[in-house]
Amino acid sequence: MRNIKLIIQYDGSRYSGWQRRPGDERTIQYKLENVISRMLDTNIEIIGAGRTDRGVHAMMQTANFHIPESAVTFTCGEMLEYINAHLPSDIAVISVSEADERFHARFNCISKTYVYRIDNRRVQDVFQSRFRTHIQEKLDVAAMKKAIKYFEGEHDFTSFTSLKSKNKSAVRTIYSAEIDYMEEDSFIDIRFCGNGFLYNMVRIISGTLIEIGLHKREVEGVPGIFSAKERAVAGYTAPPEGLVLEKTEY
Repeated sequence: MRNIKLIIQYDGSRYSGWQRRPGDERTIQYKLENVISRMLDTNIEIIGAGRTDRGVHAMMQTANFHIPESAVTFTCGEMLEYINAHLPSDIAVISVSEADERFHARFNCISKTYVYRIDNRRVQDVFQSRFRTHIQEKLDVAAMKKAIKYFEGEHDFTSFTSLKSKNKSAVRTIYSAEIDYMEEDSFIDIRFCGNGFLYNMVRIISGTLIEIGLHKREVEGVPGIFSAKERAVAGYTAPPEGLVLEKTEY
């Protein structure tokens, strides 16, 4: 049985997220599985590195699937050509390769990098509107840069997730957290690299940092949010269009 690795890019604006849902054809996983299953004339299940939410984008989503011996035979190059010819224009597979039979896109991933993108111009750049969240009020980037350092390292992120289950661990490690400010364009990129992320975690952290940038919260209040372990004490969930899965590493 062949194990195939995919590198995928997508504009998530029109989709319900990565994960397939019963009765919902507007997911990235459904679109890919539908095309690949038709190509191979057999039902295929794709495993993704991360389950991006509704409206969230990916520059480098990694996935894999297994091809049974009974399936139609294609080379990786032929699969790349076929898949892209039949996918919508806002989803692209940029790489198809043979993987070790034990490779698993989710469990073997050692780190993911997400970036939350903000357009901080007074008037929104219409060409960035699908990929950057517009915040008209001037943000205090210096304060945000101080606050983001509290998120590096191993922490219990219970306050920064919409996850309802109390039985699953909310402990994650953030290897790096930084903010890039492109002053000329008034663009702000909030970037996190970590070993895993909880449901809505990056968007809630970003919302908290935005509130700090708007002087609605104090930088020094971040440790108290961690210790409270209550979603209600953290900031709002920032809109999905600003979030991009930038990189997956193995």
